[in-house]
Amino acid sequence: MSLRPFRDIKRRKTKVIKVGDIKIGGDNPISVQSMTNTLTTDIKSTINQINNISAEGADIVRVSCPDQESTTALKEIVKHVSVPIIADIHFHFKRAIEAAENGAKCLRINPGNIGDEKKIKEVVSSAKNNDCSIRIGVNAGSLEKDILEKYKEPCPEALVESALRNIEILENQDFFNFKVSVKSSDVFLSIAAYRQLSKVCDYPLHLGITEAGSFISGSIKSSIGLGSLLMDGIGDTIRVSLSDEPSKEAKIGNEILKSLNLRNRGVKIISCPSCARQAFPVINTVKVLEDKLSHIKTPITLSIIGCVVNGPGEAALTDIGITGGGKGSNMLYLSGIQSEKVLTDDIISKVVDQVEKKVKEIENKN
Repeated sequence: MSLRPFRDIKRRKTKVIKVGDIKIGGDNPISVQSMTNTLTTDIKSTINQINNISAEGADIVRVSCPDQESTTALKEIVKHVSVPIIADIHFHFKRAIEAAENGAKCLRINPGNIGDEKKIKEVVSSAKNNDCSIRIGVNAGSLEKDILEKYKEPCPEALVESALRNIEILENQDFFNFKVSVKSSDVFLSIAAYRQLSKVCDYPLHLGITEAGSFISGSIKSSIGLGSLLMDGIGDTIRVSLSDEPSKEAKIGNEILKSLNLRNRGVKIISCPSCARQAFPVINTVKVLEDKLSHIKTPITLSIIGCVVNGPGEAALTDIGITGGGKGSNMLYLSGIQSEKVLTDDIISKVVDQVEKKVKEIENKN
């Protein structure tokens, strides 16, 4: 059983590219990305962080490659991770070539900042030879000087012009395996830029609100910005940028997609904010269940409602539901049907047990 969306989101049709074994664009699932904040030269720490990010639901992880030692480290890093790695490159064309040769599956660059046509050609040639895609990463904080002079300040038209300029550079090199982003820390600027760009190009778009801030404020800004675009059918891969642990970026990214029914991964909990009517401690129960069920990857819906006002209605729409009852006795629902009464002290163990049974049931069917 799953919640039925009020309306289906009709995604914009784009070209399809590959980042390792992850397809981006077209009808492929919207992927979630994050970026490490370890020194890439600290190979062990970087590997551990990539794997933690992946475990939280990231499909692709980006690492910074500011020097040759970092691009050399990629060769060992990629041996010990299960997700494709994007190399974050700025200005130096040799770093891009080294990254592609050492296992990166995508290069985040702005071709216009790489240098003359000869250097660009070398980077593109290396990307082709190593089955490596490219992300054109336009940012409001680092626009080309002439574009900034033309528009006087970062604006949607400036970001789109920069993107189109860089797109043309790659197309002139007969290279089409790329995606594009036009990021800003301003939600309105980002939304307007992506909307304009989506009308004039059909390459896959990487969505993000750059430098969004701390966990709470950054999550809110990202949810508003990315959510607005995704509801318009714009976006093929997303990255939530937070001044926090990178694994939290992946978690929030997945939650944004789950809330729009664009991705089903893990347990989707519907829970009430609690009030004086609650028959059990809803808030703490949800926190414990989120932790105990965090390893589940199979899509399952779970409702945790503290009383009978909305409980039965929510339980009717979820795979598993708990509704608060009187005198410490609560009702368990399975596939919307009353199953058995559960004592408050047994709620967590009972729900975990039922979720695991449901996972096995789904896996056996598949």
